[in-house]
Amino acid sequence: MNYRAVALPIGRLLIIIAAFMVIPAGADLIARNPDWIVFTISALILGTVGTLTTAAFSSAAPDLRRRETFVFVNAAWITFCTAGAIPLYGSGLGISFTDAFFESASGLTTTGSTILTGLDQLPPGILLWRSLLQWIGGIGIVVIGIWLLPGLRVGGSQLFALESSETANKPYGRIEPFLKRLITLYGGLTIACTSLYILCGMSVFQAINHALTTVSTGGFSTSDSSFGQFGGTAVYWVSIIFMLASSVPFLFLIRRIEGKRADDRQQIHVLLAAVGLASFAIFLSQRWVQHDDPFHLFTVSVFHVVSVITTTGYASTDYLTWGSLVICIFFLLTFFGGCSGSTSGGFKMFRLALLLSYIRVLLRRMIHPHRVLSPRYDGRPVGNAVMEGVFVFAILYAGTFALFGLAYAGLGMDVLTAFSGSITALANVGPGVGDIIGPSGTFQSLPDAAKWLLSLEMILGRLEIIAGLVILMPDFWEEA
Repeated sequence: MNYRAVALPIGRLLIIIAAFMVIPAGADLIARNPDWIVFTISALILGTVGTLTTAAFSSAAPDLRRRETFVFVNAAWITFCTAGAIPLYGSGLGISFTDAFFESASGLTTTGSTILTGLDQLPPGILLWRSLLQWIGGIGIVVIGIWLLPGLRVGGSQLFALESSETANKPYGRIEPFLKRLITLYGGLTIACTSLYILCGMSVFQAINHALTTVSTGGFSTSDSSFGQFGGTAVYWVSIIFMLASSVPFLFLIRRIEGKRADDRQQIHVLLAAVGLASFAIFLSQRWVQHDDPFHLFTVSVFHVVSVITTTGYASTDYLTWGSLVICIFFLLTFFGGCSGSTSGGFKMFRLALLLSYIRVLLRRMIHPHRVLSPRYDGRPVGNAVMEGVFVFAILYAGTFALFGLAYAGLGMDVLTAFSGSITALANVGPGVGDIIGPSGTFQSLPDAAKWLLSLEMILGRLEIIAGLVILMPDFWEEA
């Protein structure tokens, strides 16, 4: 195991995290809030650690091999969640390190669950740091999802491997050209979203924060009422458009912008179909119950469906008061997630598309037993290795959800809170179901042990489970 290959990129990324801390420090300095000192000291400490680590291991820059990559993605999530928690713990919030780590992990994994209340009265630095954590985590998730996990063949994601010898799947020979395009697109979406939010009536500070958490599909807000603080429907549609844009494959968007052929439409079609069906079902179920303007009711229905299915987690009202059918729909949507190669979490639409294709093949084989049939994705046949990865991931996804849910129940949480908390952490959605962790609640009252387990489950969700479990195998640490 070459630990130099793991430590060097972590050191460089710590420097980047430290540099971002200057932004909330400046915001607090302008607002004359003493937390600017905490952010400054945190930045200096992390920047120093990152610089020393980089200097110590920069004499040679070995490539990340397969095992080193697994160790890197695991170590990176733990390191950066800890780094993000430092200013939260040292700030005037007066929270424990458990709560600070939970909030940081929720931010960097773009989950959006929170232990904080009274957001409307919090200093600007804290609010901005929470939003920046999600924005930083969002772009990191895209890089991992497009560049690293496919090469590791995690959960069928090798379907999108950029390092494949097939030229159709290798648009950029090295990571640097891809990163430039990705950062340009990610930054462009953020600027456009900020501008439109301002036009819809948000203040500049509100627009910046919500753009950062919309494009990252994170869901942190500057108010306890989330989007309920904004009036009109225009702001909801801006959010809907950018949540959806950020939940489709970023490589698809880059190729379309460059005028190149963009495959990977099938999972986008499944995502849009799920949004449409769920939105109309909720709208029709509430049409004769709520005495509201039909267009506003439809807008709110679409907004909440998109918010949950893209794993963003915004809310304009407590939709759990809309009846049992709506609660069931939202609970099921929590499992799905957006597309692979996006900032969204969850099961991922490409896996759902492959499972639906496989079921269709099985049914057709019963009708035509002698015909050679195979699952297809975007019109191309899918190999057994990919389908095996999808099946294994589906089993692990269900098993992880169940085991963590049982653990939370064992810690004294009620069944609804335990199991909705498990899936909202694993799928990186944010709000759960029920009075405690629903859209109008927080995770503050949960036991500390549950918060640590939830933080771990959030990270496991972003590691696509398998990348997190593989390092626990004794064989992994044996020399090849």
